[in-house]
Amino acid sequence: MWGPSHFFLILCLWACLDALPVAVNKTKVSPPVEELEPPKSADTGLHYDRYLREVIDFLEKDPHFREKLHNTDMEDIKQGKLAKELDFVSHHVRTKLDELKRQEVNRLRTLIKLKQDANGEKGMTVDHQALLKQFEHLNNMNPHTFEVEDLDRLIKSATNDLDNFDKERHEDFKKYEMAKEHDRKEHLKTLDEDARKKEEEHFEELKKKHADHAKINHPGSQDQLKEVWEEADGLDPNDFDPKTFFKLHDTNGDGYFDEQELEALFTKELEKVYDPTHEEDDMMEMEEERLRMREHVMNEVDTNKDRLVSLDEFITATNRKEFLEPDGWETLEQNPIYTEEELREFEEHLAREEQDLNLKTNDLMKQREELERQQEQLNAQKMELQRVGDQILSERYTGSHSPGKPPNMNKFHKCNLQTWKSHGNE
Repeated sequence: MWGPSHFFLILCLWACLDALPVAVNKTKVSPPVEELEPPKSADTGLHYDRYLREVIDFLEKDPHFREKLHNTDMEDIKQGKLAKELDFVSHHVRTKLDELKRQEVNRLRTLIKLKQDANGEKGMTVDHQALLKQFEHLNNMNPHTFEVEDLDRLIKSATNDLDNFDKERHEDFKKYEMAKEHDRKEHLKTLDEDARKKEEEHFEELKKKHADHAKINHPGSQDQLKEVWEEADGLDPNDFDPKTFFKLHDTNGDGYFDEQELEALFTKELEKVYDPTHEEDDMMEMEEERLRMREHVMNEVDTNKDRLVSLDEFITATNRKEFLEPDGWETLEQNPIYTEEELREFEEHLAREEQDLNLKTNDLMKQREELERQQEQLNAQKMELQRVGDQILSERYTGSHSPGKPPNMNKFHKCNLQTWKSHGNE
Protein backbone atom coordinates (compact mmCIF):
# COMPACT_ATOMS: atom_id res chain seq x y z
CA MET A 1 0.00 0.00 0.00
CA TRP A 2 1.07 3.60 -0.56
CA GLY A 3 2.04 5.78 2.38
CA PRO A 4 0.61 9.25 3.14
CA SER A 5 3.80 10.96 1.98
CA HIS A 6 3.51 9.12 -1.30
CA PHE A 7 0.06 10.62 -1.63
CA PHE A 8 1.50 14.09 -1.19
CA LEU A 9 3.99 13.69 -4.02
CA ILE A 10 1.96 11.63 -6.47
CA LEU A 11 -1.23 13.62 -5.99
CA CYS A 12 0.59 16.89 -6.41
CA LEU A 13 1.31 15.34 -9.81
CA TRP A 14 -2.44 14.71 -10.16
CA ALA A 15 -2.42 10.95 -9.71
CA CYS A 16 -5.04 9.15 -7.65
CA LEU A 17 -3.51 6.31 -5.63
CA ASP A 18 -4.47 4.19 -2.61
CA ALA A 19 -3.20 5.26 0.82
CA LEU A 20 -2.70 3.72 4.25
CA PRO A 21 -4.54 5.16 7.27
CA VAL A 22 -2.43 7.65 9.18
CA ALA A 23 -2.53 5.71 12.46
CA VAL A 24 -0.14 2.76 12.24
CA ASN A 25 1.04 0.57 15.09
CA LYS A 26 4.78 0.67 14.41
CA THR A 27 5.45 -2.14 16.89
CA LYS A 28 3.73 -4.53 14.49
CA VAL A 29 5.45 -3.34 11.34
CA SER A 30 7.59 -6.08 9.83
CA PRO A 31 11.24 -5.24 9.11
CA PRO A 32 11.92 -4.42 5.46
CA VAL A 33 12.96 -7.33 3.29
CA GLU A 34 16.12 -7.10 1.25
CA GLU A 35 14.34 -7.31 -2.10
CA LEU A 36 11.94 -4.39 -2.51
CA GLU A 37 8.73 -5.16 -4.36
CA PRO A 38 6.78 -2.12 -5.60
CA PRO A 39 3.04 -2.41 -4.90
CA LYS A 40 0.30 -2.21 -7.46
CA SER A 41 -1.62 1.06 -7.66
CA ALA A 42 -3.98 3.06 -9.83
CA ASP A 43 -2.73 3.98 -13.28
CA THR A 44 -2.02 7.68 -13.77
CA GLY A 45 -2.70 7.42 -17.50
CA LEU A 46 0.85 8.44 -18.45
CA HIS A 47 2.78 6.28 -20.89
CA TYR A 48 5.58 6.12 -18.30
CA ASP A 49 3.16 5.39 -15.43
CA ARG A 50 4.86 2.24 -14.18
CA TYR A 51 8.30 3.89 -14.20
CA LEU A 52 6.94 6.91 -12.28
CA ARG A 53 5.19 4.82 -9.62
CA GLU A 54 8.11 2.45 -9.04
CA VAL A 55 10.64 5.30 -8.76
CA ILE A 56 8.53 7.14 -6.18
CA ASP A 57 7.83 3.95 -4.25
CA PHE A 58 11.49 2.98 -4.02
CA LEU A 59 12.42 6.51 -2.93
CA GLU A 60 9.85 6.30 -0.14
CA LYS A 61 11.62 3.21 1.15
CA ASP A 62 14.54 5.46 2.08
CA PRO A 63 14.02 7.06 5.55
CA HIS A 64 15.96 10.26 4.69
CA PHE A 65 14.01 10.89 1.49
CA ARG A 66 10.68 10.09 3.17
CA GLU A 67 11.41 12.64 5.92
CA LYS A 68 12.32 15.33 3.37
CA LEU A 69 9.17 14.53 1.42
CA HIS A 70 7.03 15.16 4.51
CA ASN A 71 8.69 18.52 5.09
CA THR A 72 8.73 19.83 1.50
CA ASP A 73 5.79 21.76 0.10
CA MET A 74 4.39 21.14 -3.35
CA GLU A 75 5.88 24.26 -4.94
CA ASP A 76 9.40 23.28 -3.87
CA ILE A 77 8.82 19.79 -5.25
CA LYS A 78 7.80 21.21 -8.61
CA GLN A 79 10.87 23.47 -8.66
CA GLY A 80 13.17 20.47 -8.24
CA LYS A 81 14.36 21.10 -4.68
CA LEU A 82 13.34 17.62 -3.57
CA ALA A 83 15.29 16.02 -6.42
CA LYS A 84 18.57 17.18 -4.88
CA GLU A 85 17.92 14.89 -1.91
CA LEU A 86 18.59 11.94 -4.20
CA ASP A 87 22.31 12.23 -3.38
CA PHE A 88 21.58 11.18 0.20
CA VAL A 89 19.48 8.03 -0.34
CA SER A 90 20.83 4.59 0.47
CA HIS A 91 23.07 2.68 -1.92
CA HIS A 92 20.49 -0.13 -2.15
CA VAL A 93 17.71 2.23 -3.28
CA ARG A 94 20.07 4.02 -5.67
CA THR A 95 21.01 0.68 -7.25
CA LYS A 96 17.34 -0.16 -7.71
CA LEU A 97 16.71 3.21 -9.36
CA ASP A 98 19.59 2.58 -11.79
CA GLU A 99 17.98 -0.73 -12.71
CA LEU A 100 14.56 0.91 -13.20
CA LYS A 101 16.04 3.51 -15.51
CA ARG A 102 17.81 0.89 -17.65
CA GLN A 103 14.52 -1.00 -17.95
CA GLU A 104 12.70 2.19 -18.97
CA VAL A 105 15.34 3.04 -21.60
CA ASN A 106 15.05 -0.47 -23.03
CA ARG A 107 11.26 -0.14 -23.11
CA LEU A 108 11.51 3.14 -25.02
CA ARG A 109 13.97 1.63 -27.48
CA THR A 110 11.57 -1.24 -28.07
CA LEU A 111 8.75 1.25 -28.73
CA ILE A 112 10.96 3.10 -31.24
CA LYS A 113 11.76 -0.19 -33.00
CA LEU A 114 8.10 -1.24 -33.13
CA LYS A 115 7.10 2.15 -34.54
CA GLN A 116 9.82 1.87 -37.17
CA ASP A 117 8.63 -1.60 -38.20
CA ALA A 118 4.99 -0.42 -38.31
CA ASN A 119 6.02 2.39 -40.68
CA GLY A 120 7.64 -0.09 -43.03
CA GLU A 121 11.20 0.89 -42.14
CA LYS A 122 12.48 -2.59 -41.25
CA GLY A 123 16.22 -3.05 -41.63
CA MET A 124 17.00 0.66 -41.48
CA THR A 125 19.61 1.90 -39.04
CA VAL A 126 18.01 3.56 -36.01
CA ASP A 127 19.69 6.37 -34.06
CA HIS A 128 18.19 5.48 -30.68
CA GLN A 129 20.12 8.20 -28.90
CA ALA A 130 18.60 10.90 -31.09
CA LEU A 131 15.09 9.46 -30.91
CA LEU A 132 15.22 9.12 -27.12
CA LYS A 133 15.40 12.92 -26.89
CA GLN A 134 11.65 13.09 -27.52
CA PHE A 135 11.03 11.49 -24.10
CA GLU A 136 11.47 14.24 -21.54
CA HIS A 137 10.88 12.22 -18.38
CA LEU A 138 14.48 10.96 -18.21
CA ASN A 139 18.02 12.02 -19.10
CA ASN A 140 18.69 10.07 -22.30
CA MET A 141 22.36 11.11 -22.43
CA ASN A 142 23.05 8.79 -19.51
CA PRO A 143 21.00 5.59 -20.00
CA HIS A 144 22.70 3.60 -17.22
CA THR A 145 22.38 5.46 -13.91
CA PHE A 146 19.56 7.36 -12.20
CA GLU A 147 20.77 10.84 -11.26
CA VAL A 148 19.34 14.02 -9.73
CA GLU A 149 18.44 15.28 -13.20
CA ASP A 150 16.38 12.13 -13.81
CA LEU A 151 14.22 12.71 -10.73
CA ASP A 152 13.88 16.40 -11.58
CA ARG A 153 12.82 15.56 -15.15
CA LEU A 154 10.39 12.89 -13.97
CA ILE A 155 8.61 15.19 -11.51
CA LYS A 156 8.42 18.11 -13.93
CA SER A 157 7.24 15.93 -16.85
CA ALA A 158 4.54 14.25 -14.76
CA THR A 159 3.40 17.60 -13.35
CA ASN A 160 3.13 19.11 -16.80
CA ASP A 161 1.47 16.07 -18.38
CA LEU A 162 -1.05 15.59 -15.60
CA ASP A 163 -1.83 19.31 -15.45
CA ASN A 164 -3.20 18.91 -18.98
CA PHE A 165 -5.08 15.67 -18.28
CA ASP A 166 -8.49 17.20 -17.48
CA LYS A 167 -8.07 19.70 -20.31
CA GLU A 168 -7.57 16.85 -22.76
CA ARG A 169 -10.63 15.06 -21.37
CA HIS A 170 -12.75 18.17 -21.95
CA GLU A 171 -11.39 18.48 -25.49
CA ASP A 172 -12.13 14.82 -26.24
CA PHE A 173 -15.68 15.28 -24.97
CA LYS A 174 -16.17 18.35 -27.17
CA LYS A 175 -15.06 16.33 -30.21
CA TYR A 176 -17.44 13.56 -29.18
CA GLU A 177 -20.37 15.99 -29.02
CA MET A 178 -19.49 17.60 -32.36
CA ALA A 179 -19.13 14.21 -34.02
CA LYS A 180 -22.54 13.23 -32.65
CA GLU A 181 -24.14 16.37 -34.10
CA HIS A 182 -22.32 15.90 -37.41
CA ASP A 183 -23.57 12.31 -37.72
CA ARG A 184 -27.12 13.45 -36.92
CA LYS A 185 -27.01 16.09 -39.67
CA GLU A 186 -25.55 13.63 -42.16
CA HIS A 187 -28.34 11.17 -41.34
CA LEU A 188 -30.97 13.84 -41.97
CA LYS A 189 -29.57 14.35 -45.48
CA THR A 190 -30.44 10.76 -46.34
CA LEU A 191 -34.14 11.21 -45.46
CA ASP A 192 -37.01 12.59 -47.46
CA GLU A 193 -38.79 15.73 -46.29
CA ASP A 194 -41.48 13.99 -44.19
CA ALA A 195 -39.04 11.61 -42.50
CA ARG A 196 -36.63 14.45 -41.84
CA LYS A 197 -39.38 16.49 -40.19
CA LYS A 198 -40.35 13.57 -37.93
CA GLU A 199 -36.72 13.00 -36.99
CA GLU A 200 -36.26 16.66 -36.06
CA GLU A 201 -39.42 16.61 -33.93
CA HIS A 202 -38.22 13.47 -32.15
CA PHE A 203 -34.84 15.08 -31.49
CA GLU A 204 -36.44 18.18 -29.93
CA GLU A 205 -38.72 15.98 -27.84
CA LEU A 206 -35.73 14.09 -26.43
CA LYS A 207 -33.98 17.37 -25.56
CA LYS A 208 -37.02 18.54 -23.62
CA LYS A 209 -37.33 15.24 -21.75
CA HIS A 210 -33.66 15.36 -20.77
CA ALA A 211 -33.95 18.94 -19.51
CA ASP A 212 -37.01 18.07 -17.41
CA HIS A 213 -35.33 16.88 -14.22
CA ALA A 214 -35.28 17.67 -10.52
CA LYS A 215 -33.36 20.65 -9.19
CA ILE A 216 -29.61 20.18 -9.14
CA ASN A 217 -27.91 21.28 -5.94
CA HIS A 218 -24.73 23.30 -6.20
CA PRO A 219 -21.83 20.77 -5.92
CA GLY A 220 -20.14 21.01 -2.52
CA SER A 221 -22.91 23.12 -1.00
CA GLN A 222 -24.67 22.40 2.29
CA ASP A 223 -27.84 21.32 0.46
CA GLN A 224 -25.92 18.91 -1.75
CA LEU A 225 -23.96 17.34 1.09
CA LYS A 226 -27.02 17.11 3.32
CA GLU A 227 -28.80 15.18 0.60
CA VAL A 228 -25.93 12.66 0.54
CA TRP A 229 -26.00 12.56 4.36
CA GLU A 230 -29.71 11.74 4.33
CA GLU A 231 -30.15 9.50 1.26
CA ALA A 232 -26.79 7.74 1.00
CA ASP A 233 -25.77 7.66 4.66
CA GLY A 234 -29.29 7.25 6.06
CA LEU A 235 -28.82 9.98 8.68
CA ASP A 236 -31.10 12.75 9.90
CA PRO A 237 -30.42 15.96 7.90
CA ASN A 238 -31.00 17.99 11.06
CA ASP A 239 -27.98 16.27 12.61
CA PHE A 240 -25.63 17.12 9.73
CA ASP A 241 -22.09 17.57 10.97
CA PRO A 242 -19.31 18.49 8.47
CA LYS A 243 -16.54 16.75 10.42
CA THR A 244 -18.50 13.50 10.72
CA PHE A 245 -19.47 13.74 7.05
CA PHE A 246 -15.80 14.11 6.09
CA LYS A 247 -14.77 11.03 8.09
CA LEU A 248 -17.64 8.99 6.62
CA HIS A 249 -16.61 9.73 3.04
CA ASP A 250 -12.84 9.69 3.47
CA THR A 251 -13.04 6.06 2.38
CA ASN A 252 -9.32 5.27 2.60
CA GLY A 253 -8.91 7.05 5.94
CA ASP A 254 -5.91 9.13 4.92
CA GLY A 255 -7.34 12.44 6.15
CA TYR A 256 -8.02 13.85 2.66
CA PHE A 257 -10.68 13.86 -0.02
CA ASP A 258 -8.98 12.86 -3.26
CA GLU A 259 -10.56 13.36 -6.67
CA GLN A 260 -12.26 9.97 -6.74
CA GLU A 261 -13.76 10.42 -3.27
CA LEU A 262 -15.07 13.84 -4.29
CA GLU A 263 -16.60 12.55 -7.51
CA ALA A 264 -18.41 9.83 -5.55
CA LEU A 265 -20.26 12.57 -3.62
CA PHE A 266 -21.98 13.78 -6.82
CA THR A 267 -23.63 10.50 -7.78
CA LYS A 268 -27.00 11.44 -6.24
CA GLU A 269 -27.08 14.73 -8.18
CA LEU A 270 -26.14 13.03 -11.44
CA GLU A 271 -28.88 10.42 -11.02
CA LYS A 272 -31.41 13.25 -11.14
CA VAL A 273 -30.33 14.06 -14.70
CA TYR A 274 -29.07 10.82 -16.20
CA ASP A 275 -30.64 7.37 -16.45
CA PRO A 276 -28.90 4.71 -18.59
CA THR A 277 -32.30 3.25 -19.56
CA HIS A 278 -33.52 6.53 -21.09
CA GLU A 279 -32.89 7.27 -24.77
CA GLU A 280 -32.46 10.99 -24.09
CA ASP A 281 -29.67 10.53 -21.53
CA ASP A 282 -26.06 10.11 -22.67
CA MET A 283 -23.72 8.50 -20.13
CA MET A 284 -20.71 10.18 -21.73
CA GLU A 285 -22.34 13.49 -20.85
CA MET A 286 -22.88 12.29 -17.29
CA GLU A 287 -19.13 11.68 -16.83
CA GLU A 288 -18.36 15.12 -18.25
CA GLU A 289 -20.82 16.60 -15.76
CA ARG A 290 -19.13 14.70 -12.95
CA LEU A 291 -15.75 16.06 -14.03
CA ARG A 292 -17.10 19.63 -14.11
CA MET A 293 -18.51 19.24 -10.60
CA ARG A 294 -15.25 17.90 -9.21
CA GLU A 295 -13.20 20.67 -10.84
CA HIS A 296 -15.58 23.29 -9.45
CA VAL A 297 -15.33 22.02 -5.87
CA MET A 298 -11.55 21.68 -6.11
CA ASN A 299 -11.27 25.28 -7.31
CA GLU A 300 -13.39 26.50 -4.39
CA VAL A 301 -12.05 24.33 -1.57
CA ASP A 302 -8.51 23.17 -2.43
CA THR A 303 -6.70 26.32 -1.33
CA ASN A 304 -3.12 24.97 -1.58
CA LYS A 305 -3.79 23.39 -5.00
CA ASP A 306 -2.36 19.98 -4.15
CA ARG A 307 -5.34 18.16 -5.71
CA LEU A 308 -6.48 17.07 -2.24
CA VAL A 309 -9.07 18.46 0.17
CA SER A 310 -7.89 18.27 3.76
CA LEU A 311 -10.25 18.25 6.74
CA ASP A 312 -9.21 21.83 7.57
CA GLU A 313 -9.91 23.00 4.01
CA PHE A 314 -13.28 21.24 4.09
CA ILE A 315 -14.35 22.73 7.44
CA THR A 316 -13.24 26.20 6.31
CA ALA A 317 -15.33 25.87 3.14
CA THR A 318 -18.45 24.89 5.13
CA ASN A 319 -18.29 28.21 6.97
CA ARG A 320 -18.42 30.33 3.84
CA LYS A 321 -21.51 32.05 2.50
CA GLU A 322 -21.18 30.13 -0.78
CA PHE A 323 -21.65 26.88 1.16
CA LEU A 324 -24.78 28.05 2.96
CA GLU A 325 -26.32 30.18 0.16
CA PRO A 326 -24.93 28.90 -3.13
CA ASP A 327 -25.82 30.02 -6.62
CA GLY A 328 -27.71 27.65 -8.90
CA TRP A 329 -25.84 25.01 -10.87
CA GLU A 330 -26.13 25.02 -14.67
CA THR A 331 -25.96 21.59 -16.27
CA LEU A 332 -24.44 20.77 -19.63
CA GLU A 333 -27.60 21.45 -21.65
CA GLN A 334 -27.54 25.01 -20.28
CA ASN A 335 -23.90 25.51 -21.28
CA PRO A 336 -23.11 24.99 -24.99
CA ILE A 337 -20.07 22.74 -25.33
CA TYR A 338 -19.01 24.17 -28.69
CA THR A 339 -19.75 27.14 -30.94
CA GLU A 340 -21.10 27.02 -34.47
CA GLU A 341 -17.68 28.14 -35.69
CA GLU A 342 -16.00 25.23 -33.88
CA LEU A 343 -18.51 22.80 -35.36
CA ARG A 344 -17.89 24.18 -38.85
CA GLU A 345 -14.11 23.81 -38.44
CA PHE A 346 -14.58 20.30 -37.08
CA GLU A 347 -16.70 19.29 -40.06
CA GLU A 348 -14.18 20.80 -42.47
CA HIS A 349 -11.49 18.78 -40.75
CA LEU A 350 -13.58 15.63 -41.12
CA ALA A 351 -14.10 16.42 -44.81
CA ARG A 352 -10.35 16.79 -45.34
CA GLU A 353 -9.71 13.53 -43.53
CA GLU A 354 -12.34 11.79 -45.66
CA GLN A 355 -10.79 13.24 -48.82
CA ASP A 356 -7.32 12.05 -47.77
CA LEU A 357 -8.75 8.63 -46.97
CA ASN A 358 -10.43 8.45 -50.38
CA LEU A 359 -7.17 9.37 -52.09
CA LYS A 360 -5.32 6.68 -50.19
CA THR A 361 -8.10 4.21 -51.01
CA ASN A 362 -7.86 5.06 -54.70
CA ASP A 363 -4.10 4.66 -54.61
CA LEU A 364 -4.49 1.27 -52.97
CA MET A 365 -7.08 0.25 -55.58
CA LYS A 366 -4.70 1.26 -58.36
CA GLN A 367 -1.90 -0.68 -56.72
CA ARG A 368 -4.19 -3.68 -56.44
CA GLU A 369 -5.20 -3.44 -60.10
CA GLU A 370 -1.54 -3.18 -61.10
CA LEU A 371 -0.69 -6.23 -58.99
CA GLU A 372 -3.59 -8.15 -60.57
CA ARG A 373 -2.37 -7.15 -64.05
CA GLN A 374 1.14 -8.30 -63.21
CA GLN A 375 -0.26 -11.54 -61.86
CA GLU A 376 -2.15 -12.12 -65.09
CA GLN A 377 1.07 -11.56 -67.02
CA LEU A 378 2.89 -14.02 -64.81
CA ASN A 379 0.11 -16.58 -65.27
CA ALA A 380 0.28 -16.12 -69.05
CA GLN A 381 4.06 -16.53 -69.00
CA LYS A 382 3.69 -19.61 -66.85
CA MET A 383 1.19 -21.12 -69.28
CA GLU A 384 3.47 -20.34 -72.21
CA LEU A 385 6.43 -21.93 -70.48
CA GLN A 386 4.31 -24.97 -69.68
CA ARG A 387 3.20 -25.21 -73.33
CA VAL A 388 6.78 -24.99 -74.56
CA GLY A 389 7.84 -27.59 -72.00
CA ASP A 390 5.07 -29.96 -73.13
CA GLN A 391 6.13 -29.45 -76.73
CA ILE A 392 9.78 -30.24 -75.96
CA LEU A 393 8.74 -33.34 -74.03
CA SER A 394 6.56 -34.48 -76.91
CA GLU A 395 9.41 -34.09 -79.43
CA ARG A 396 11.54 -36.49 -77.41
CA TYR A 397 9.09 -39.25 -78.24
CA THR A 398 8.10 -38.29 -81.77
CA GLY A 399 11.44 -37.16 -83.20
CA SER A 400 12.02 -34.00 -85.17
CA HIS A 401 9.16 -32.35 -87.02
CA SER A 402 8.83 -29.71 -89.64
CA PRO A 403 9.36 -26.15 -88.41
CA GLY A 404 6.11 -24.36 -87.72
CA LYS A 405 4.13 -27.61 -87.47
CA PRO A 406 2.88 -29.05 -84.21
CA PRO A 407 4.27 -32.39 -83.16
CA ASN A 408 2.47 -35.51 -84.51
CA MET A 409 0.80 -36.85 -81.38
CA ASN A 410 -0.80 -39.79 -83.30
CA LYS A 411 2.68 -40.96 -84.26
CA PHE A 412 3.66 -40.70 -80.57
CA HIS A 413 0.75 -42.95 -79.53
CA LYS A 414 1.43 -45.50 -82.31
CA CYS A 415 5.09 -45.69 -81.28
CA ASN A 416 4.13 -46.37 -77.69
CA LEU A 417 1.62 -49.06 -78.81
CA GLN A 418 4.23 -50.89 -80.94
CA THR A 419 6.75 -50.72 -78.08
CA TRP A 420 4.25 -52.26 -75.75
CA LYS A 421 3.36 -55.05 -78.13
CA SER A 422 7.00 -55.93 -78.76
CA HIS A 423 7.61 -56.20 -75.02
CA GLY A 424 4.50 -58.38 -74.76
CA ASN A 425 5.81 -60.81 -77.40
CA GLU A 426 9.09 -61.18 -75.59
